[in-house]
Amino acid sequence: MKNLKNENLKGFTGPTKLPTSQDEARGWQEQNYRWWQNNPMRYDWEDKVAPPEFSKEFYEEINKRFFCNAAEYLAGDGNPFFELIDRTFVKDKDVLEIGVGNGSHAQLLAASAKSFAGIDLTDYAVKSTTERLKIFNLNGSIQKMDAEKMTFPDKSFDYVWSWGVIHHSSSTEQVLREIKRVLRPGGRAIIMVYHRGWWNYYITVFVRSLFRGELFKRSIAENIQLYTDGALARYYTPAEWRRLCGKMFEIEKIEVMGPKSDVVLLPSGRLKNLFAKLIPDSVNRFFTRRLSMGTFLVSHLNVPN
Repeated sequence: MKNLKNENLKGFTGPTKLPTSQDEARGWQEQNYRWWQNNPMRYDWEDKVAPPEFSKEFYEEINKRFFCNAAEYLAGDGNPFFELIDRTFVKDKDVLEIGVGNGSHAQLLAASAKSFAGIDLTDYAVKSTTERLKIFNLNGSIQKMDAEKMTFPDKSFDYVWSWGVIHHSSSTEQVLREIKRVLRPGGRAIIMVYHRGWWNYYITVFVRSLFRGELFKRSIAENIQLYTDGALARYYTPAEWRRLCGKMFEIEKIEVMGPKSDVVLLPSGRLKNLFAKLIPDSVNRFFTRRLSMGTFLVSHLNVPN
């Protein structure tokens, strides 16, 4: 992860902290909006995306960066994410994506599903993903909407996809309730949140904080927020996430995964990139998936018939 912030969100002091009042919840969500409106995910931390914004080339460059990164931990046929997205299941299904960003997943899902709807908290993401679908001649509805209070009727969708989004919301548990509400019986959800693991959370943050001289200035939970995207980001252990999801869903499986940057414990830059290139994707998958060193906690959830 990059060192993206200079200060932590006021009141967010633990790895899975929830707001203590409605005012605090509103404040956190307003901060979320401002962060993502001003820092949309383009995978351009080191090299800016050169093509004109909202052009076909702009989206292709984002896809190239995103999917090359994903190939380090996923091995789907034709696209890394097809390891997780069951195209046979979604081809005659109504699909919802929560948190569309610049629309890389929206493009995959809209091309595969019977119908596609996407929502995002920010105006930027709604505009960008709407433009992407137009450029690639894909059908879909993109709306500005808070996932904690979706306006869709009950049982509107068969499949919900959310990649690295709902752990940023003011109440992740409330988003899960809403996902359960809008899914039909027999529906499925694939959700990625951040993993609080022995390597990516404790060892990595300890070493970074030690070298920055910040080890005893803040807690580990506060230190990791300085390296994490978004106004706030929760990190769950598999056991915590299983307990939370188990209140509402049948859990098919929960997996840990992550890119090579999770494994190489060096500051971001050329040296880290060089070491990452030397690691075969298969070896990275062993470390991040089998040894649970990755930052991503991916859950496959079902709604009983």
